[in-house]
Amino acid sequence: MKQLFLLLVVFPFFASAQNPSHFTPASFNDPTRLERIQKAIPVIEKMYQDFALVNHLPGYAYGIVVDGQLLYKGAAGYANLEEKIPATTSSMFRIASMSKSFTSLAILHLRDAGKLRLDDPVSMYIPALKGQGLTKDAPPITIRHLMSHSAGFPEDNPWGDRQLADSEKDLNDLIKGQLSFSNVAGIEYEYSNLGFAMLGYIIHKVSGITYDAYIKKNILLPLGMNATTYEYTEIPKEKFAYGYRYINDQWRKETPLKDGIYGAMGGMITSIDMFGKYVAMHEAAWPERNDKETLPVKRSSIREMHQPARFIALNPNYTFPSGKKLATAGAYTYGLRWMIDAEHKKNIGHSGGLPGFGSNWQFLPDYGIGVILFANVTYAPTTTINTAVIDTLVHLASLKPRQTSVSPILAQRQQVLAKLIMNWENIPAIFAENFFDDYPIDMLKKQSAELFAQVGNIKAIQKMFAENQLRGYCIINCERGKLKMSFTLSPENPALIQEYHLIKE
Repeated sequence: MKQLFLLLVVFPFFASAQNPSHFTPASFNDPTRLERIQKAIPVIEKMYQDFALVNHLPGYAYGIVVDGQLLYKGAAGYANLEEKIPATTSSMFRIASMSKSFTSLAILHLRDAGKLRLDDPVSMYIPALKGQGLTKDAPPITIRHLMSHSAGFPEDNPWGDRQLADSEKDLNDLIKGQLSFSNVAGIEYEYSNLGFAMLGYIIHKVSGITYDAYIKKNILLPLGMNATTYEYTEIPKEKFAYGYRYINDQWRKETPLKDGIYGAMGGMITSIDMFGKYVAMHEAAWPERNDKETLPVKRSSIREMHQPARFIALNPNYTFPSGKKLATAGAYTYGLRWMIDAEHKKNIGHSGGLPGFGSNWQFLPDYGIGVILFANVTYAPTTTINTAVIDTLVHLASLKPRQTSVSPILAQRQQVLAKLIMNWENIPAIFAENFFDDYPIDMLKKQSAELFAQVGNIKAIQKMFAENQLRGYCIINCERGKLKMSFTLSPENPALIQEYHLIKE
C-alpha cells in the first residue's frame, strides 16, 4: 500500500502553509439577529416586572448587552424608599460577589505584566500562611487555588458578608492566629470569601497600591466606569441604592459597610450603565482573532477567565426556570461561574448577595448576549430570573451560536477529497502517513461502491461545516439520498488528512 502511495505523490496537490494572518474569526452571519432580539424585549421587561413584584424588590435595574453594546436597559421601584428616590440605570448598587471577577482580572493583569505567577505560593506574599493546611501532606496554597475556590478554606458566606470593612491588619491577624480548614488545597471546590480577601492583599503587596486603586486605574477607568467605587460614602446620596431586608411584611433598612480588604470579594458599587461596559468587555474578548488589542486586559487572559478551573458538579436533571430539563456541568473559573448544558450552551457569570443586596450577571460567549440585574433587597434570587431571561432570549429570538470559519486548508482538502470518494483513483498527496494504514485503499473503494450504489451519483456538495480549523464535515447531495463526509487534518504544515468517514444520512 505504501508503494502505491509513493507512486501517486508525483501528482501532488499542494496547499499553502497555514498562516495565522489568514485566520477568519467565527461569526453569526445572521442579518436579522438584532431585530429579533429587540422584538423579544417586551417579554423580558414583563419577566423582570413580575419577578420584582413576587420578591418584594424595593428597586431594581437591569440591562441586556449584545455584541458589546448595552442594547436595552430599564429600572423600577426605589433606590431610597424613605425619600422616594426612584431607581434608575445610573443608581449605584453594591454588587457583592460580582466583585470577585474584577479581583481575578487584576491578578491576571499583574501576571501578564510579569509581576506574579498564578502558581506562586500565597506564603510568598502572606508569610503567616506558610505551613498552614488541613494535613501535614497538604500542598502549599497558591494564587490559583484562591482564584478558583480550592484553597481548602470552608464556605464562609454568612461570616464573610460581615467582614467587608475589616482592615489588612485584621486579615493578617486572622491568618497569624492559624486558620481552620475544611479540605486540603487543590482537591475540592468550596466557596471562600477569605480567599478573595487574600487576593486583594496580594494585589496591594505586588503593585504597591491598594487593590481597589489598582482595579480603578487598570480596569475601571480604561472602561469608562469612572464613578464605580468600593466606598459608599463617596457616592452622592441621590445616586446610592440603599439596601433593605423584608421582614414581617415591612422594609428594614440595612446599614451599609465601609470599604476594607474584604471588599475585594464583594464590595464594589456600580450602576447598570457602567457595569454594562464590563460585560461588553467580556463579550468583546470573543471570538479569537487577529485584531489589535484594545481592551484593558489581553483578550486571551479574559478568555482564560472563561475556562473551567475547578469542577463543581454534574447535574443530569438540571431544571431551567421554564421547566425544561437538561443535563448540565458546572465549574468555577477565576472569579466566575461556568456552566454548560446538553444543548452545548456555555453560560458564564456570577451572582452577588449581601445584607441589602442581590445581583447577577451572566452571558453566553458563543451567542454574544449577556444580562445584568441589580436589586436592593437582601439576597434577592437574581440568578434564577436572569437564567430564565437569557434562555428566553435565545429561544424567542431563535439565536444560534457563532459559526466557526472554514479555514482555507479545510476548504481545499474538502474540494479534493470530494472528487476522490467515488472511485479513489489518481490520489494526490493530501493524506497523512497513517491514512492508508488505517483506511486500506481496497476498503475505501468497497465502501464507496456500496454507498454510491444506494444513493446514486453526486449532484451537489454543500459547504463545509467547520468544527474547528482542522476538522469538519459536509453533506453531499446525491441522486437518491445524502452522504455525510467528515475528516480531520493533522498538525503538520500544510495539514494532511489523518481521519475520514463517509456515512449515509
